Amino acid sequence: MNAMPEDREWLEADGLGGFAMGSTQLVRRRRYHALLCTATTPPTGRMVLVAGQDVELRAETQTWPLSAQMYTPGVVHPRGDRLVASFRAGPWPTWEFALGNGRRVRHELFVPRGHAAVVQRWTLVGDAATRNGPGAPGLELVVRPFLAGRDYHALRSEHDGMHVELVPATETVGWRLSGAAPAAGADTVPDVFARGNGAYRHHPTWYRNFLHREETARGYSDREDLLAPGTFHFDLTRGPAVLAMAASDLPPLLRADAVGEAVATMAERERARRHALASPLHRAAEAYVVARGNGRTLVAGYPWFTDWGRDTFVSLRGICLATGDRAAAREILLEWARHVSSGMIPNRFPDQGEVEYHTADAALWFVVAANAYLGGEAVAAADAEQLRRTILAIVEGYAAGTRHGIGMDPVDGLLRAGEPGRQLTWMDAIVDGRVVTPRSGKPVELQALWGNALAIAAGLDARWQTPAQRARWSFAERFWSPGTGHLHDVVDVDHVPGALDSRLRCNQILAIGGLPLPMLVGDRARAVVECVERELYTPMGLRTLARGEPGYVGSYAGDPAARDLAYHNGTVWPWLLGPFVEAWLRVHGTSPLRKAEAHRRFVQPLLRHLDVAGIGHVSEIADGTTPHTPRGCPFQAWSLGELLRLELQVLADRSREPTPPTERLPRPAAN
Repeated sequence: MNAMPEDREWLEADGLGGFAMGSTQLVRRRRYHALLCTATTPPTGRMVLVAGQDVELRAETQTWPLSAQMYTPGVVHPRGDRLVASFRAGPWPTWEFALGNGRRVRHELFVPRGHAAVVQRWTLVGDAATRNGPGAPGLELVVRPFLAGRDYHALRSEHDGMHVELVPATETVGWRLSGAAPAAGADTVPDVFARGNGAYRHHPTWYRNFLHREETARGYSDREDLLAPGTFHFDLTRGPAVLAMAASDLPPLLRADAVGEAVATMAERERARRHALASPLHRAAEAYVVARGNGRTLVAGYPWFTDWGRDTFVSLRGICLATGDRAAAREILLEWARHVSSGMIPNRFPDQGEVEYHTADAALWFVVAANAYLGGEAVAAADAEQLRRTILAIVEGYAAGTRHGIGMDPVDGLLRAGEPGRQLTWMDAIVDGRVVTPRSGKPVELQALWGNALAIAAGLDARWQTPAQRARWSFAERFWSPGTGHLHDVVDVDHVPGALDSRLRCNQILAIGGLPLPMLVGDRARAVVECVERELYTPMGLRTLARGEPGYVGSYAGDPAARDLAYHNGTVWPWLLGPFVEAWLRVHGTSPLRKAEAHRRFVQPLLRHLDVAGIGHVSEIADGTTPHTPRGCPFQAWSLGELLRLELQVLADRSREPTPPTERLPRPAAN
């Protein structure tokens, strides 16, 4: 029996940057599907230690597979996927297998928050538990883990020279992966420790030619060999079988004498902790809040992103502030504030090498997020002072001029950015050294962010009031395209005065929604919102390029070069739904009736997506053409963050919504 869609994926995150991830259909389809993927230098240095497992239930005359693997050239064996009767995601991934003759087995899997570990439990349920109690003929559960010991982007081969040695231990089984290379930026490969209430038999064996079909579709290497160190054997008629595996060391509770009772206790604690969260969306949000040094940061997406500056501060208002996790917001803001350099925030912290400063908008998103944090509940005086200093340092650095041609134009007060071969905006795909969406000059969303940053700085230091006013006035005068009824995407293209890129893109929506201060109001704002809704809106978010524009690509598929060409040329991004809905409300009104209409028309379709790809989460992207197939990361922070911001702030607490701004901006005084 098989009731689950083939393409659904589940995620269990440990809060340290590691995770367990897989398919509801049991077959591992990605190199990233793993039972134990740990961050050796949280949140980076990720290594897949335990990729998967074979599980089977044995009786005297019959064997039932409770797992499924895909081998080249596409053969699935064993076929435990055919026995899955049900799957549920809450409070953690749980499968029930129907074995016939009333026999059913429940398999549960969870990652305890704050531990690089995975805990599993198999239980006879229903008639099987009644008829197969103590004294009944034995039902032996056999679990064979598959060790990978590799960087999470890599694949393992038998010929790499890795072998397994037992680590001397008393109450646990320990495996040392000799000959395995550590992840980029890490010093060592962690030992793996396992503890269960069954017997372990050590007999290392290589299993060859696993096939990861998602990697095939994405144009990457797709075959792998894995090392099975041995097997765990449990008598399921004596009670639930439990097995915990961890990197470096087991959680203290799981080193207790009675491991079955310890797992039951840990499960109840974890169940209660998850139940205390306000909603499934809050539960999803905590997956992205992870450790970095002594502070915390936000992972941009699972399985292949770590923490990126831009994504962190686009996401923070929803993931942290909308959910009420102000403690995490504080730690994240203060951690990243330490790395401001010449006004810039790092785009990302690589696994190894120097911190990268090559984004024009990350620092401006920091200003918006910090301002939102400061505008909430009371903030400690020292924290508030540090964040205010950081905001002003960013604005001052940008105004004076910083890396990559970023600086304030002294004539119109707008922000220019860009240099050949460098992509500084969020449309950042590069193929073979060629920028796919070159936007050097003055991109529209960069001006919206800059105008907001100046306005926020003006609230802290009066000397920024005139630059803020000049930037808003210049924006309204320079970006309106009367011939098209929408905004130019870039003005002064390639720093050529008056050169325009007027292609219809999604970026302009940030001039009206998604930021505290709209840069465009009145009839023009309404025209832009109507144009974006008509040409760019889909149930999954906004297209990055209108279908009638040259270069439009409606499907995000193929090898990396083909996908990067589509990435910002028609592909849909769900995170843009937040700015769009807020812009729609600003031009149509914020009455309860209008909010209900916006929720029904724009938010409910995205809520239905929560059970389609990454269960309980929102995908990174989707195809521009119908049926808007989800693509990219199935678990994406800013996609979920903007949905949370809509649900808990923009479309909630209706009494606090401001009236739509309609005033025309006065022309600023000349300097």
